[in-house]
Amino acid sequence: MLELMILGFLAEGSLHGYELRRKMNELYGYAREISDGSLYPAIQRLIKSGAVVQRVENGRAAKRHTLELTPEGRTDLHQRLRTASGGNVTDLGRFMVILAFLSQLPDVEEQHEVLRRRLKFLEAPASFFYEGGRPLRKAEIQDVYRQGMLTIGKAASRAEIAWIRQSLGIAAP
Repeated sequence: MLELMILGFLAEGSLHGYELRRKMNELYGYAREISDGSLYPAIQRLIKSGAVVQRVENGRAAKRHTLELTPEGRTDLHQRLRTASGGNVTDLGRFMVILAFLSQLPDVEEQHEVLRRRLKFLEAPASFFYEGGRPLRKAEIQDVYRQGMLTIGKAASRAEIAWIRQSLGIAAP
């Protein structure tokens, strides 16, 4: 997700490393703050791969490093978005990162295919708790806090399903 966020934000325009980190923390920091120890190695991997270039500018006190997306980086971003599946569509935090940059994918049908994969996951029977491989329903759980988890999860899923269906032009069942 780090590399996807870097590519996604740079697709919106060139940034200095500290600006990029701030934007990434605003998007994903609620789940886990982005550290320099994670961010800068990811940037270096993208530079090495040719997806990003770094330009040095003279600043007031010190030189500033500006990061820019290359055409190869844009292709990489599009491929990562186009093929988002598995944990990238089933994990809410990761999916939100995909969603934040999905409009960068120029083909609306490809955008919709990503939404369809998320919708398929959301519409499958699921729970936080299972017995014998079967998802447990709220009525089968005695713990009030676990019931609360299911209530919150179900409400969030319903809202997301409604939004995705609306985005795809699918009538509610």
